[in-house]
Amino acid sequence: MKGAPSREPAAGNPGEGADSLLRATAKGDEAAFARLYDLVAGRVYGLIRRVLRDAAQAEEVTQEVMVEVWRTAGRFDPARGTATAWVFTIAHRRAVDRVRSEQAGSDRVRRLVPEREAQHDVVVEEATARLERQQVRRCLKTLTELQREAITLAYYGGYTYSEVAQLLEAALPTVKTRMRDGLIRLRDCLGVSVA
Repeated sequence: MKGAPSREPAAGNPGEGADSLLRATAKGDEAAFARLYDLVAGRVYGLIRRVLRDAAQAEEVTQEVMVEVWRTAGRFDPARGTATAWVFTIAHRRAVDRVRSEQAGSDRVRRLVPEREAQHDVVVEEATARLERQQVRRCLKTLTELQREAITLAYYGGYTYSEVAQLLEAALPTVKTRMRDGLIRLRDCLGVSVA
């Protein structure tokens, strides 16, 4: 597995156990730490990998754990358990801390982003709608009175062509022609392209 620490012990006393290696590490023995690393790092990686499920993060946390083992080896108390149990406890805690940290970060982003996006979208939508309404009003003023009234009744009032013709007391073909001409002028005024 790429980046995973080696599982084979380094050369040294074949009967040498993790407890004695950790005690020697506590005294600053770098060679003992290298042998301890080779002895436990593969299993530490496996434990962390099961918790995190992400190989890259598991490698990173494994390195953090082994650095912590080097720095804090003097705290190991053989009366409370074995060296491997002590190292695995550190590893498990670090892995769980990483999961909690990632979850807290995700939760924080999830809480903040939708609110900000929603607020931003509402403001943008309101401003855009206001500008569009102003532009439509300005363009409506460029139409003839019959065009403006016909379009206003049809599109804002919801009336049919026949009903608009009755309300304006105009012939139906005249209303249709005026509306068509008015919509063309509106399109040109608003700068709307026709597909």
